[in-house]
Order: sequence, then structure tokens, then C-alpha cells
Amino acid sequence: MKKLFFETMLLALVIASPIPTMARADVNVVIALPPPIVFVAQPELIVLPDTYVYVVPDVEAEIFFYNGWWWRPWEGRWYRSYYYNRGWGYYNGVPSFYFDVDPGWRGYYRDRNWYGHRWDYERIPNQRLHQNWKGWQNNRHWEKSGTWGVQSYKPRPQQQKQELRQQRQQQYKQRPEVQKHQVQQQRPQVQQPKQKPQEKVQQSQRKERRPQVQQPKQQPQKKVQQPQHKDGQPRQEKTERGDEGKKDRK
Repeated sequence: MKKLFFETMLLALVIASPIPTMARADVNVVIALPPPIVFVAQPELIVLPDTYVYVVPDVEAEIFFYNGWWWRPWEGRWYRSYYYNRGWGYYNGVPSFYFDVDPGWRGYYRDRNWYGHRWDYERIPNQRLHQNWKGWQNNRHWEKSGTWGVQSYKPRPQQQKQELRQQRQQQYKQRPEVQKHQVQQQRPQVQQPKQKPQEKVQQSQRKERRPQVQQPKQQPQKKVQQPQHKDGQPRQEKTERGDEGKKDRK
């Protein structure tokens, strides 16, 4: 009997175990992680002029450092991590700094030229960046010392910066991988049937549960008959006669 009991319990567990797994697969959307980037050594970075965005120029994949996070785009999605080589997590949106990044920065890096001006950029080791990035940003370090390494550097007017940002946003939306990701996000969701307000439902339930009060049935009234003597005369007449007899005696 014990063996039969254990076999029955084991069979029940085997049958029941796939059910929650399948339910989770229907509800949750699995987002793939980007492939790892192999680094022979810790990366060196450069800061892009007119920003506090740091890039890794020695790898083909786009990888950025900004505001304490490592960032990288892949297949129209964005990922971020505290580490440059692991721990990537999906980021729902586009980081705001990205539209300040000039798409042609790699060509400017190779030519050491930033918009017609010599660019003597500084290669920053990863460890040094992590120790100083916050202080550099708060103290506006790159404006004060060397103007990002660009000779005769002149910052763009604010209006021109805004126009460039809008232009880059439009160009980003036109990328095939970005459009594909947007289509996946805009798939119609199955709408659940609307439920009645809770208050109305409770009222209807109260009406259904309210017992019906039955009115008591009225009984027919009985006629009260006066008692009669043996001769059939009412008792009152006898009393009157008795009174008359008393009067005659007087």
C-alpha cells in the first residue's frame, strides 16, 4: 500500500509541474540579451566633445559610459549594466544622452579631427574613469581643461543643439531594427470583458439574497352568538323580566 501511495504522489507531481511553467510562458515576454563583448584587457575610453558621454573606440560594437552606467544598443533595444562585460539588463526606452552623440564620431576619432579642428583626445583607463567621472561632471572638468582636446573649440549655440537632437531622433526611428522592435511592442493586447462596478454588483447580489416576507393569512371572523336559555330566549330578556318582578314586589 505504501509503494502504491508514493507512486500515485509521484505521478501527480509529474502531471502538475508543467502547468505553472506554461502559464508563465504565456504571460511573460522573454527579451534576449545581447551577445557578450570580449575584452582582452580593461577598455580605454575617450570623451566626446560637448558631452559627458564616454565611448570605447577599440571595439566595433557601440558601447558607452554615461552617468555611472554602461550602455549598449542591440537589435533596436537598449541595455545597461554597472559592468562593461557582464550584467546587461533590458532598458525600456532610449537613453537621453544618445541623441547628443554625433553618429560620425568614429571617423573623427581616426582622423583626429573634430569638425575641421584638430582633436587631441585623451585615452582614459577604465579604472580612472570610475574614480573620477562624477567629479568631472559636477565640476565641468572637460570645459575647463583643454576643451575636450579640440583646438580653437567653440561650443554650438543651444538652438543648434536642439535641432541636431531632433534630427538624430528622426534618423534613429528610421532604422530597420528600431522599427521592427516598435512593431513588436505595438501588438494588440487581448482586452478583458468589462466588469460591473463593485457597488452595483453588491446591490444586485443583495437583491437576489433578500428573502421574501410572506404576509400572514387572515382568518375569517367568527360570529359571536349570545348564550340562550332552554326555551330559546336570550339571557337579556330574562334579566329584564327579573327586574320587572322586583318592581312589582315593591
